[in-house]
Order: sequence, then C-alpha cells, then structure tokens
Amino acid sequence: MMNGDWTSALARARAHAPYLAQGLDRLPALAELLASSDGEAALAWAKAAGEGAPTFGSALRREKQALALALAIGDLAGAFPLLRVTGELSAFADRALDAAIAEAIRRRVPDAEPAGFLALALGKHGAGELNYSSDIDPILLYDPALLPRRERDEPGEAAQRVARSLMELMSHVDHEGYVFRVDLRLRPASEVSPLAIPIDAALTHYESSALAWERAAFIRARACAGDITAGEAFLAAIRPFVWRKSLDFGAIAEVGRLTGRIRANHHGPKAPGPGFDLKKGRGGIREVEFFAQIHQLIHGGRNPSIRLRGTRASLDALAAAGIIAAEDAVLLGDSYDRLRVLEHRLQMVADQQTHSLPLDPAALDNVARLDGLADGAALVAELAGITEAVGQRYDRLVAEHAGEETSVAVSAPRSGAALAAEIERLGFPEPEVLAARIEGWRSGKLRVLRSEAARAAFDAVQPRLLAAFAAAPEPLHALLRWEQLLTNLPSAVNLFRLLEARPGLADLVARVLCLAPPLADALARRADLLDPLIDASAFELPGEVAELVEAMARGEADDDYEALLGRVRRKVGELRFALGVQLIEGSTDPLEIAAALARVAEAALAVLTAATIAEFERVHGRVPGCDLVIMGLGRFGGGALTHASDLDIVFLFSGDHSAESDGGRPLGATLYFNRLAQRVSAALSVPTAEGALYEVDTRLRPSGAQGPLAVSLDSFARYQRENAWTWEHMALTRARPLFGPGTARDELRTIVEAELTRPRDPAKLREDVLAMRAEMARHKPAKGPLDVKLLRGGLVDLEFVIHYLQLREGRGLFPALSEALAGLTDAGLVPSSLSEAYRLMGRLLVAARLLAPEGQEPPQAARVALARACGCGDWNDLLAALATARQAVAATWLATFGLELEID
Repeated sequence: MMNGDWTSALARARAHAPYLAQGLDRLPALAELLASSDGEAALAWAKAAGEGAPTFGSALRREKQALALALAIGDLAGAFPLLRVTGELSAFADRALDAAIAEAIRRRVPDAEPAGFLALALGKHGAGELNYSSDIDPILLYDPALLPRRERDEPGEAAQRVARSLMELMSHVDHEGYVFRVDLRLRPASEVSPLAIPIDAALTHYESSALAWERAAFIRARACAGDITAGEAFLAAIRPFVWRKSLDFGAIAEVGRLTGRIRANHHGPKAPGPGFDLKKGRGGIREVEFFAQIHQLIHGGRNPSIRLRGTRASLDALAAAGIIAAEDAVLLGDSYDRLRVLEHRLQMVADQQTHSLPLDPAALDNVARLDGLADGAALVAELAGITEAVGQRYDRLVAEHAGEETSVAVSAPRSGAALAAEIERLGFPEPEVLAARIEGWRSGKLRVLRSEAARAAFDAVQPRLLAAFAAAPEPLHALLRWEQLLTNLPSAVNLFRLLEARPGLADLVARVLCLAPPLADALARRADLLDPLIDASAFELPGEVAELVEAMARGEADDDYEALLGRVRRKVGELRFALGVQLIEGSTDPLEIAAALARVAEAALAVLTAATIAEFERVHGRVPGCDLVIMGLGRFGGGALTHASDLDIVFLFSGDHSAESDGGRPLGATLYFNRLAQRVSAALSVPTAEGALYEVDTRLRPSGAQGPLAVSLDSFARYQRENAWTWEHMALTRARPLFGPGTARDELRTIVEAELTRPRDPAKLREDVLAMRAEMARHKPAKGPLDVKLLRGGLVDLEFVIHYLQLREGRGLFPALSEALAGLTDAGLVPSSLSEAYRLMGRLLVAARLLAPEGQEPPQAARVALARACGCGDWNDLLAALATARQAVAATWLATFGLELEID
C-alpha cells in the first residue's frame, strides 16, 4: 500500500465534501480504518459492506457507498493512484452487473443457471476508468436459444424482462443511495430497438449499418458481465468492423466533425473559469480521449499493439509505435490524469454527476481546497495551462483529419465548361475532350463512381488531383493511368478520402502513375497500399530480419493460418510498395532498396515456414532428430533483390532420411519433408484474397526439376561431390542458409564451403564457364539497351567472372557479390574498377525494374529518375557511366579468360 496523508484527507473531506462527511458519519467502522491509514483494510471492509443486507439491491448499494468512500479518502490522501481508483470502481460495476443479470434471470426462472445474456461495457467502464459518479453505458445482448425463460415466454419478451429488472436493481435510489445510473442509448438504433438485442441482430447491425461514432465507441468495448464467453465471441466477430485493414478517413473525419459539433453546441465558457466543463470544454477530458481514439482508428487495423482500452495506456502505446511524439504522449497523459482527478474532486462534494467548475466563487474555492490548493484562482490557473496545451494538439489533429479546408460538404461537381476551362488552365491538351472523358467517369462508365458517396468524395479531391497530374512529368499519361486504376478497383471511396485528408499524396500518386508501371499496377490492385505512406516512417528502410519477423507474425490471438497468409501478403505488399516509392522519389540508394527487399523476403519466408510447419505437425507430427532447412541462392542468397525477383530456394532436411514422423498420420522422413516443402512453396506463392506474394524457383535443387523437392543434407552433400555440374557449383557460391536450426545451418555451410574450396582443373573449369555463357547468350539475349543484366559486359558477365575466380582460387567466398568482389580485389584477382562497375549496374538494374521494366529506354521523366537513382547528373551521364562499366567488365573478362567481349 502506498503511504499517504490520511489525516489531511479526512480533514479536507469533512470540511469541503458534505457527501464524504456524511459517509464517514454513517460508517464509523470504516472511518476508523481510514483514520488508521490502513487503506487496504478499508477497501476489504467496503467490499464486504453488503453482507447481511435485507435485499439484493440493498447489498449492492451498501457496497457501492462504502467503496466510494474508501476510494475517495485514499485518493485525497495520495495513497491510491488514479488507475487504482477508477479500476476498483470499474471492477465493482462488473460485479454488480453480473450479479444483477443473474438475479434478474432468477426472479423469473428461480432455479435457472444464468446463461445467454450478457453486458458489453463501453466508454469509461469498458476502459476500466469509471469516475465517482459515472453512468455506465452497457449494451445488453442475448442468445434466444440459451436464455432461461418460462415456457410461455417468448425469448424476446424474456430478455426485456431481464433488462428491465437489471435497470431497476442498478438504478433504484433510496436512503442507502444507488448502485449505478444505467444508460442504454449506445445500443444499435436505440430510438426504436428493445433494451436487450439478439446477438445475431447486433452482428447484422455492426456489419452493415453502424455509424462512424460506433466504431470509436467499440475501441474500448469489453465483455464485462453475464455470459462473458459469448460476449468475447461477439467482439471477436465485429473486430473487422472496428479495426479496418485499410484506412477509413470518412469515419475519422466524422469523429473530427463530431468533436466540432460538441464544441459548437457547448454553451459554457470556452476557457477555464467558473462554469468551465472539464469533460466537454476545449482541451478537456474528451479531447484527450478522442486524440487517442482517432489515432487508434487510423493505425489500429494494421498495428494490434495499439488496440488498448485505457486512455493513458493507448497514448503510451501510440508513442511506442512511433505514431505520436513521446513528449505529446507524456503531456496528454499527465494532463488527462490531472483532469480526471479534478473531475473526481467536483463529484466528491455532493455525489453529483458534474464536470463543470462551480459558478459560485465560494464553491469554486471549496473544490480547490478539497484538492489541497489555496483557492479557486489557483485551480483555474492550473487548468488554463493544461487545457491550452491539450487544445492546441487536438486542434491540429482535427484540422488534419476533419477535412476542414476541402470538405465534401462544400464541394460540388463542376459543369463541363468549367471543368474544361480548368483543364485548359492546367495545360492539358484537348481540354474539351478530356473534360467529357472525366464527366463520363461520373456518368456510370466507372463502377467505383456509381454511388452518391463515391461521387461526392471524388468531387472533393478532383481539383487537387488534376493539379497534381498537371504538375507530373507526363500529365496526360498520369491521367490515363489514373483512369485505368479506377477501372480496376472494386471501390475507391476510401482512396478519395485518403487523398482529401492527405493532399500531398496526390502528387505522389501522379508520379507513381507516370514513372513506375509495376507500382501503378500494384496500386490498381490494392489502393490501400497508399495507407502506410501517411506515416513518415514509410520512407525509412525497414529494419533487420528479426524486427520484420516480429511485425509480420504479430496478429490477433485467434488468427488462423489463412489469416496469417493474408497478413504477411498485406505487409510485404506495403513494404515493397513503400520501397518502390523511395526509389522513384530518389530518397534511398537502390542498392539499399535491394538489400531491404531481400530482408523483407527472408522475414516472410521465416514467418510462413514456421506457421506451415506448425500446421503440418498437427496432422503428421514431427520427425525426431530431423529439421527443415531452406537455402537461398541467386539474388536471394546474395541478399539483394529487385521488385521483379523471384526467390531461388532449395529445400533440405537434417537427420536420418529413414526416420518416421510421430503424428496421427505418420510419414517417412523423405516424404514428410517433400510434402512440407510443397506446403511452404504454396504459402510463399499461392495468391489469396490479399493477392500474390512471390514466385518461387526451386529448379536449382539437386537433379533440377527432375529431382525430389527436398533432400537430406547427406544426399545434398553427396550430389554436390559426385554429380553436380559446374554451373551448379557456380550457383553454390551464392548459397546462404535462410531457415533452420543453428546446427543444421552450420552443417550446410560446412558442406558448401567444402565443395567450393575443393581443388579443380582450371582448364576444365574455364571451358565449362565459357560454354555456359555462350549457351546463355544464344538463348537469352538482352531485351533492350537497358537490360543491364543480359547485355554483354553486363551483370551476368561480371557474375561469371566472379564465380569462375571464386571456384578456381577458393577466394572471396561470400554470397553477396559486393563482398565477393572486395575479397577478389584484395587478393589482386580483379581491379578495383570492377566494384564501381558493379555498383553502377546494380543500381541501374534495381531502378530499371520499376522505371524501365521492359529494358527499353523509357520516357523522358523516367530517364531523369533513373539517372538520379544511379547517382548521375542526367541521362547522357548515365549512358556514359554504363558504357564505362561495361568496358571495365570486358577488360576483366579479357584478363581472366583471354577472350574479348563484343560490346555494342
């Protein structure tokens, strides 16, 4: 128990709080415990105060009165912190509601076990933050099949009887006080609906016709009484309604407008002083709560860690997630706590549900002195500082999300002539034709604009979009790609509202549509790829693999395997898109983008493989002493992917291939790991509702497509030693273990190192390498002048040189080409110019996969972006640098093989 000044608390209570003074006189035994500074004993006494009461209701009222008194004195003494006070009051509300539900059912069916009826706590009750004189705002639900009732009662009638009895038990007032005032107006369609609602009817409401404010209300909802299991199942069922995968700026703006209406309809003082409302006034309690809830609505669908009920806990979680500034979380949290304490002081005086400072100066002084302040002026001065700091932060948030400057409500479609004039002013060609085309979108050509809400949202953002397209490098191309994007989307309301709420994104969308066809295609499939870009962290490189694994694996407690597949695809898609945006914006080195893409893929592989193994083991068990091992090859093994890369992987397994699994449907080890490998491949590649993930290429496994999908490490070692071709050993130079226990990975590294360092016939090796490159050149010529991979003197030729020297000399044996080159340079085997050539062509390869995906010279705007990505001043500088790099490769080829490369 915390220490506190109990003597001062009792004195202030008797002098300034008639309600508390009366309670101390009525309950001398409790007063004596409080005077002895034993707060925990006082609370225990209070919780037993209802024992021996003549009626059920009397028992609850006595406990409430004693509990409120003990908590109030402990609060005034500084012994009970705010969350202890509000938590104890909320826990009592849970107990009282639960007991009242059982009592109400048994009044009608005396021998029944309570079932099929439940209460959901919302608001401060749901958050565990009730104050001294709070209403409680439960939603009462029932299951017609389970609710006990008399034979002649209809389920609906029986449920309403329970609800009315519960209301009477909780709200009845007599000389012992009351339990809680109960407000049921938060239930669905409260104007016309019964007090208790069937669970299925409530589900239908929230899935189809609920309002935006109801989403915000359910952020803090929990099952608190009655059939808790059914309540938790209900909340799980409506979770997609509360926590949207994509942003809903319409709902967020509605919360902001709701706050504006609350402010407009609040007729009390606008600043602290007599009559100021601590709850509804500017910078008050509600604005702190809404500040947290708006951010939770925006980000909670993607980040389960911020789905908390408590206001202070939510602010802290938002700061920990980097969504709000840490200093704002502290300021708002401290302000909230202090406002809630002062709210309690107001309510302690006379047990009134008030949030306003007294109008009478003497009464204001009285409240201040109850709190321990000198007078009302000191209280008002403190509140002025608190509410101004809170109000400023909330004002900014509301302005940002309520769409005040481009509100749908004040936007209207332009006439064809006005639209044509605007298009002409912006510099588009053939403005009348283009205006007619855009009018055709609204007239039914585009499915996404057939609803009134969609057209209104589009009209609000159309001027900003046209301006963004006009400023884009290829304006008409951007506009036509926008039309294609809208044609492919199933719905676009949220996209329009996002662009309205974040006008800067319109410029970004225009550049994506102009410059990067693969990103534009991705956006046409999933407009919500823009959602993460509202956060500045989207323009930072993703973290290490372990951090990404944690983020991808994080989900709901009841998520199943299918949910995980979707979540990983969604997260990977967002990360790949954000990295693509970084590339076209020129904010990040393409080589760093390539490394980040590889980390994202490795994390996805780790999460999905672990989940697939767990699913597989439920049926087939484990193979004792054996584990799945996955090896990456090619660009994946080298840790540098592009947006077009597939995943080159080989499935292996450790242990005895003759072992058998121990599950209900046992399999031999070889069959076990081959089937498991098939499942993992599917997890990585099969499209789901969230789209595709990666193309998986397993053809580099022993014996290629003709061999089994997974082989034991022993078999792999034997194959590499006895049967592998030279090109397979070249591929092995980029091998990297990606999944499996540490001991198995070490065993694989030992096998690879032994094979790469064994003695070879240099002449035979040279012959094989040159033959393979000639064959490849015949069957896979360059697609265009920017196909830097297949051009002679390009990356493939550079890689052949590297791998030949690695196998011949046993030096520079690193999977990453940059590290391999550094090792070979240090050994004097290649010139340092080759590393510079690799960096230039590596950047060009990564950037061109987005900006020139067909390998041909792109439009002018994409040329500028490509040159910038490669660190060149302009397009001509880039072409000159590419020619120099190819000549460096050709010179090294000549020095290594004694043959000249034909460079165009």
